Amino acid sequence: MKYLFLLLAACTVATSCKRNEPAEVHKETRTITLDTTSFDGFFAKHPKFATYRKEIGKLYARHESHCIWYDKAGRIDFAEVLYNAATQMDEEGVAAPIPYASEYEALFDNDSRKSKPTAENELLITSLYFFYTAKVYEGLDPTHSKETGWYLPRDKTSYVDYLDKLMKEPDLIRKDASKQLGQYYNLRKALQRYRDIRDKGGWSVLEMPTGKKVLKPGETDPLIAAVRKRLALSGDLTKDSGSATFDRELEEAIQQYNQRQARDAEGIITPALLSEWSVPVEDRIRTLTVNMERCRWLAPDILDAKEVIGVNIPSFRMAYFRDGKPVFWSKVVVGKEMNKTVVFSGKISYLVFSPYWNVPTSILENEIKPGIAKDPDYLEKHNMEWNGPNVRQKPGDNNSLGLVKFMFPNTNNIYLHDTPAKSLFGRDVRALSHGCVRVEKARELAITLLKDDPKWTADRVDRAMHAGKESTYTLKRKIPVYIAYFTAWADAEGRVAFFPDVYDRDRRLAGLLYEAN
Repeated sequence: MKYLFLLLAACTVATSCKRNEPAEVHKETRTITLDTTSFDGFFAKHPKFATYRKEIGKLYARHESHCIWYDKAGRIDFAEVLYNAATQMDEEGVAAPIPYASEYEALFDNDSRKSKPTAENELLITSLYFFYTAKVYEGLDPTHSKETGWYLPRDKTSYVDYLDKLMKEPDLIRKDASKQLGQYYNLRKALQRYRDIRDKGGWSVLEMPTGKKVLKPGETDPLIAAVRKRLALSGDLTKDSGSATFDRELEEAIQQYNQRQARDAEGIITPALLSEWSVPVEDRIRTLTVNMERCRWLAPDILDAKEVIGVNIPSFRMAYFRDGKPVFWSKVVVGKEMNKTVVFSGKISYLVFSPYWNVPTSILENEIKPGIAKDPDYLEKHNMEWNGPNVRQKPGDNNSLGLVKFMFPNTNNIYLHDTPAKSLFGRDVRALSHGCVRVEKARELAITLLKDDPKWTADRVDRAMHAGKESTYTLKRKIPVYIAYFTAWADAEGRVAFFPDVYDRDRRLAGLLYEAN
């Protein structure tokens, strides 16, 4: 079916351009006019498409009520391309069946291609177009995405206008960088890989041999051969030699695997790794489709800004991009389950060196006041002081915000900051804060952000961080920050990093997706 689609797409481009230009370009050749009074009857008969009625009305108003999918010669080629794409939406991670499938099967029967068009057939194809774009390009309604804790802004695209572009370039229906985040296509490639694995029987559960805590390079054991096979399936090894000896090739593959999972590059086999590799392939497929949906919610040009900072909560990592390329990354600590870090965006406008920490009311009531009740010297011992009715911690090496914070004013009162608790970055799961994002390499981030200002050398940054007196530096430009939630991230080869679903959001989103379908 895939090759048939590619052939149709190629034919569409190669054949007469006249048949695939938008209606207004060649309306002098289009003598077929749609009776718009037929809309009521069509939507009464096809209520599942009623949600698209407003957009469909706009589309035909734009095309002066001319048929879009038919001309004198019959049904245009792009209608076939659209139908083939719609019947393969599962490749896009969409589980939705086409409504009124039997009607479409009859409509796209080969013998019907040159049949006389009817208003119902015209509207069926138009409805299919809006159904496809809604499922594959737009995804769930923003009210549903917010139910999963996603508050990043979502673009609103006019798919009335977009149809003209697709008719000129039909192959864009399968890959259009202006409509989907590049990561979407990487995940789509991974989805195909994991479905192939599933169809061939999946993989087995891996367990550590009795009496063993880890397996290290140089050891021989039947489990090592099983691990090798598992990593070859997921693309972490280029081939499966079948060897039961832990050689250098396997060690490097495990190191690369750990690096991709945003962990330290250990090259040993541990029970934790075996547990990850034993997750059923069907669960991994569900995770991939959930994260493809999240990609639909992000503007495709998000990384095209001159500079941008991205924080992915489940991977406990942040990255700083310039001109679309990552130039800096750091481990981070995010909010624990009770104090979830919010998925939203903002713009860093200033840095605060040697900051005070203004203790939030909740912490003051639940932690500080009980501490004072038990120990009158509690504030002094923690380098804190009363500031009116509130408490703040004075600047210093032990300040909870560390030595610098990166401010992007928002109603969630969340920002990036340093921390004196460096040991926390040694943990694999780092959902430990009260909601803000603690940055391991805060000093390096400050130096990187101030690199374009010759007055702010690394030495000056160090002095400001250790001054013991709060000071503020306003950036000459505001830097976009996106805090997102992706539990799967794939490279261009379809190799995937799976991250812990720390806020249990995948299950909720999967439920919404299947409920909506």
